[in-house]
Amino acid sequence: MNILVTGAKGFVGKNLCESLKNIRDGKDKTRPELNISKIFEYDLDTNSDLLDEYAQKADFVFNLAGVNRPQNPEEFMQGNCDFAGNLLNLLKKHKNTCPVMLSSSIQATCIGRYDSDYGRSKKAGEELLFSYSEETGATVLVYRFPNLFGKWCRPNYNSAVATFCNNIANDLPITVSDRNVELELLYIDDLVSEMLDALEGKEHHAEFDGINTVLKSDGKYCAVPVTHKVTLGRIVDILESFKTQPETLVMPEIPQNSFEKKLYSTYLSYLPKEKVSFPLKMNEDTRGSFTEILKTKNNGQFSVNVSKPGITKGQHWHHSKWEFFIVVSGKGLIQQRKIGTDEILNFYVSGDKIEAVHMLPGYTHNIINLSETENLVTLMWANEQFDKNRPDTFYEEV
Repeated sequence: MNILVTGAKGFVGKNLCESLKNIRDGKDKTRPELNISKIFEYDLDTNSDLLDEYAQKADFVFNLAGVNRPQNPEEFMQGNCDFAGNLLNLLKKHKNTCPVMLSSSIQATCIGRYDSDYGRSKKAGEELLFSYSEETGATVLVYRFPNLFGKWCRPNYNSAVATFCNNIANDLPITVSDRNVELELLYIDDLVSEMLDALEGKEHHAEFDGINTVLKSDGKYCAVPVTHKVTLGRIVDILESFKTQPETLVMPEIPQNSFEKKLYSTYLSYLPKEKVSFPLKMNEDTRGSFTEILKTKNNGQFSVNVSKPGITKGQHWHHSKWEFFIVVSGKGLIQQRKIGTDEILNFYVSGDKIEAVHMLPGYTHNIINLSETENLVTLMWANEQFDKNRPDTFYEEV
């Protein structure tokens, strides 16, 4: 299959092309039915003569080319309608009736604040494509996208999320005129997943109730089934919590497929080099060190413990707290004894054979470095964050 992507260097185009390349090159094996031969990438700096060749050879066309913020209003129609017309004429010239996808916008509804030159130009592009389908019988897929966000999106252009992520990550000011304004947001990976579905003939169809997308199997339009409606205020608050994570070590709630998870990935993509790494506080003494790595609100915390040769650490027990000790380097002995008994449980551990050992509630425990020359390095997980006011930790030798 040969695929033509116009607007290939734009936000959506770049993400889509890289995903297509991963499939073509066998790096992404999640779409075994897709056999991609060539990807024709067309953008503003591409030799215009190549578009004729690409239109002849394409088996599927993603028309992502468009104009968002031109210097002159008339450029809206040129970029969002006239280019599409030229592309469709080339397809007709070569009698190529392959499927054509069009990247349109919710603003093409031309309702309320969307009644603009941009919205009308997008609407014109849609009608052009539908007329082309009636004339040639070609399958056309018209997607009206809401606000987009994700990695590689250009800040200070047409995405509030990209601007907020970039500015907060780089300690630049942001302006929020009304925290209660709600945006419908579409994450780039969800969009690209839908584009790959479309390649496989599994696109989702829809109609529109005003500006609201209504999924419908026989709908005239197409839509990505997963979007998120979030206020500007909430977006900013979440991003501010991401920014403080290197200081607090607390990872916010990021459930699978949640908006927060997608926003965090987006935020990280805007971090400047000096923030990609950050120092952790090492609590050091003559025995070695103990460093907290990551804390979560509901799932405890992670730490790294380093014990110098011959050193014993621990010698305490907990009522309810429990832990995993995972030795990743060196050789050691973990001992546990149930409070009020004499029986000792011995676990010989080594970085050569990584395993997790439960620290049982009601058992005093320790960890001993058995080496005379090497440090013992242990990854530790506790089921709750350490609370200095209620530490649930009581000294007693094993």
